[in-house]
Amino acid sequence: MTQKLIHMTEKELERGGIIQSLINGKINGTEASKQIGLSLRQTKRLKVKVGKLGIQSLAHGSRGREGNRRLDGDILEKAKKYLKEKYYDFGPTFASEKLEENHGIEINKETVRSIMASTGLWKIKSRKQPKKRQEWRARKDNYGEMQQFDGSYHKWFGDIESCLLLSVDDATGKVTHAKFDYNEGVVPVFQFWQEYLAKNERPLSIYLDKFSTYKVNHKSAVDNKDLITQFQRACNQTGIKLIFANTPQAKGRVERMNKTLQDRLVKELELANITTMDKANEFLKEYIPKFNIKFAVVPSKKANLHKEINKTLKQKLPQIFSIQNQRTVMNDYTIRFKNLYFQLNEKQPITICKKDKVTVEQHTDGTTKISFKEKYLNSITLPRRPRKEIDVKLIALTPKKQTNWKPPADHPWRSPLLYGGKLKVGQRVIQTKQEVKTA
Repeated sequence: MTQKLIHMTEKELERGGIIQSLINGKINGTEASKQIGLSLRQTKRLKVKVGKLGIQSLAHGSRGREGNRRLDGDILEKAKKYLKEKYYDFGPTFASEKLEENHGIEINKETVRSIMASTGLWKIKSRKQPKKRQEWRARKDNYGEMQQFDGSYHKWFGDIESCLLLSVDDATGKVTHAKFDYNEGVVPVFQFWQEYLAKNERPLSIYLDKFSTYKVNHKSAVDNKDLITQFQRACNQTGIKLIFANTPQAKGRVERMNKTLQDRLVKELELANITTMDKANEFLKEYIPKFNIKFAVVPSKKANLHKEINKTLKQKLPQIFSIQNQRTVMNDYTIRFKNLYFQLNEKQPITICKKDKVTVEQHTDGTTKISFKEKYLNSITLPRRPRKEIDVKLIALTPKKQTNWKPPADHPWRSPLLYGGKLKVGQRVIQTKQEVKTA
């Protein structure tokens, strides 16, 4: 008996695990709704649905089916043509009226608006948000629901300024992880959060400021939402939500914690005669638990909302928390990156052609890897710039080594296939010359 294969996304599988925990009584409905990101009522509906139909019921019922209201391709192309040629300076409402009146094309004005926006004929204006007054925000209910994160520059030990990377749980005020480093750059932050995930697993969200490591602050980023930092990309891949504070007071818990540590921790390090970063990080492992006993508070609810890291995601973490840049394979199958040249080997785990876009990954351990379609390519670093080649005879690099063998003239590949004295070509059957002469 064959079993039906059900396609489900990682988000649906993760949602299924949360609903299963709810069914088993490990968490309640409120905690499950926060982890899923849905209302309590919708979470209860999913619980009933999974109980009756199983986890496969979480997959969308319309997956793989064509939409009932999908616009016909020919009509869409005609509408685009008329909009570009005649109604390029019209508003969406007026343009939809003229399409129906003059050309018999009946399309909703909002559909016309989206068509004009996609072709550059209309710019969608964002709604102005009303000014909000700042109010005191209550703590989150559960541990792991939000982590406030910041980097504090100070002369923590000795005479040289260093940076303390610090995460504080919003519900408990507990220091969940702390580490000294030289700056608040991408690599130190990636190393920090890799260690955090290994120790505590994934929080639901991180509350942090708009430092350049975390957010693109250029004015063009307002109109281009695709401009994201390496840290934003990594958090998107791990399913962690980022919340950016507009003022330091918004993430006041971690800011006040930094001030407390600048007073207390500096003195503790001085008493312990610690003047190096390695010894200071070792000291933190003993100091932070004692500090939490004194300053942490009891949350309003007992559940731990850190999401579990599955085996697949755990294997991908070194890749996710790496600095990734896209490069193009040149005609001689070399890749240039930061004045370094990487020569791709002739044998690769996946077929790769000239002009393909590959990803160069700089891992936190100092290694550089090249990936293409989730496969790591075999390459060597060249000692100097390669001699420029107009073209290379290899059409593509493949998993198997290519040979120069060609089939002989009498090889079956070069002669037609005969079936009972007749030559099959497609679906037709043609008589051979010998049969025609006999006839």
